[in-house]
Amino acid sequence: MKIDVVMPKMGESIQEGKILRWLKKPGDKVERDEILLEISTDKVDTEVPSPSAGILTAILAQENDTVEVGAIIAELNSDAQAAVSAPVTAPAPAPVAAPAPAPVVAPAPAPVVAPAPAPVAAPAPVASGSMTDVVMPKMGESIQEGKILRWLKKPGDKVERDEILLEISTDKVDTEVPSPVAGTLAELLAAEGDTVEVGAVIARLGSAGSVASAPAPAPVPVAPAPIAAPAPVPVQAAPVHSAQSAPITSIPRTSGSRFYSPLVRTIAETEGVSLQELDTVQGTGMEGRVTKHDILGYISKRGNAPVISAQPVIQHVPAPAPAAPIVATPVPAPAPAPVQTYVAASANSGTLTKWGQDVEVIPMDRVRQIIADHMVRSKQTSPHVTSVGEADVTQLVNFREKNKSAFEQREGFKLTLTPFFAKAIIDAVKEFPLVNVSVDGTNIIRHKKINLSFATVLNDGNLIVPVIKNGDMMNLVGVSRSINDLALRARSKKLSPDEISGGTISMTNMGAWGSLFGTPVINQPQSAIIGIYAVQKRPVVREMNGEDMIAIRQMMYVSITYDHRVIDGVLASSCLRAIVQNLEKMNESSIEI
Repeated sequence: MKIDVVMPKMGESIQEGKILRWLKKPGDKVERDEILLEISTDKVDTEVPSPSAGILTAILAQENDTVEVGAIIAELNSDAQAAVSAPVTAPAPAPVAAPAPAPVVAPAPAPVVAPAPAPVAAPAPVASGSMTDVVMPKMGESIQEGKILRWLKKPGDKVERDEILLEISTDKVDTEVPSPVAGTLAELLAAEGDTVEVGAVIARLGSAGSVASAPAPAPVPVAPAPIAAPAPVPVQAAPVHSAQSAPITSIPRTSGSRFYSPLVRTIAETEGVSLQELDTVQGTGMEGRVTKHDILGYISKRGNAPVISAQPVIQHVPAPAPAAPIVATPVPAPAPAPVQTYVAASANSGTLTKWGQDVEVIPMDRVRQIIADHMVRSKQTSPHVTSVGEADVTQLVNFREKNKSAFEQREGFKLTLTPFFAKAIIDAVKEFPLVNVSVDGTNIIRHKKINLSFATVLNDGNLIVPVIKNGDMMNLVGVSRSINDLALRARSKKLSPDEISGGTISMTNMGAWGSLFGTPVINQPQSAIIGIYAVQKRPVVREMNGEDMIAIRQMMYVSITYDHRVIDGVLASSCLRAIVQNLEKMNESSIEI
């Protein structure tokens, strides 16, 4: 199967990239995520991995070419048995001349009994002239697929460059996908609810001058008597008036002053929650927004309120003429394709009966499933070892308390202890760079830049890990600004892909929730993660004037969990000791803010 390699979008404002160097040539065999080329944008130089394993069959853009985001720069043949053929120097022309358009998948069977044929989705219009592929974008280093939440355009619509085509969801962010070019949307190749691999083509655009022409549908016989074929159109019993449309119309992005995220709107539409109902749901998110847990809680408590049934309820449909009334025969409707279940599943279904009746079954959402898989994979990949140190941060706590008001007045945000922890870690890693590594087979990859990932809790309880890029080049104020900015935009899902990728070592601060100590899981493909825990006043022994004394000090534990394949105890403990010493040295004379 042919797979397109496209110029990735490396930031919200990035529209093009320059190809620095191809690391593979046509005919080479590549593995999934193996680096194909290096590119440069006005924000970052980075490497582009292969979206699939296969044979590199064609290179469509040369070194030093500047290419628009979304443009195809190479082609892969994913068939592992494909013969390594001679290098292809030009792309195979798209079969534009085919008169028959590629049909769009129509999930509902077309009824033939209604006097006026139902507006079944017509075959996708095909634009004349050149075609541009729209692909599933790569939204992070570890992201390999995305789920299509909603198409905002339909075949035949004209779109401008950067106009939003659809909304997608990944395990890290929900985002909107803009059009790479101006033109006419010719066809959709993936439906709402589909989970699609990164790099796969999900739609095609015709050139701006092309006209999307939909072939006339085949004539449907409109006879007064029903044709003996499919059963008459069943009418759904739902709190709406149209028998042809879904019982709940699409939920708008905003209602009054309330904003609804793509995920909340998808859940509401799937479970039959009307806009009027949704407006009454109490929101617990930022600025009173309705979160996933809010909508799920409302659905679970709705009790006997009408919910969309997977099987339509058949109603008696009287004929308009004085003839005998037409009654739709209750023919079992085909079960819909399985989609993610948002409502708690019944404890009596399938293997869940072993738990009995006194339980609530909460299906994992997609984000939680990905996190679970990632945690298991990390434990299977790296032999985890944890070392622990203790730091006296009394001077640091006193310094923050003394300067926090002036800092907030000057910078516009609060001065927390987290930036101090991050700076202590970065400075220690500079001293012991061999903890800033990854493993590639039998090779150790030492990262020359220190990109510190830090775990951030989202409003729905899931985690995201923004990255402080080039942390070794920042002072304490720069680290503080970066953490505040990334954390705020993470919770509002406004991070760009390059801001959640490229981390080389991680920090997790569990002290904010009162945790005294833990053993974090390594964030692959990194090799170490530093845990920061609660600061507590404790009695400790200190030597003063040659005598031991008991003093009340602000104490905290610090841990480093490391991949024992490449980091030994001596190296990890040395780095940990440097972190502790850096924290204990932070005082009025050593800190500049």
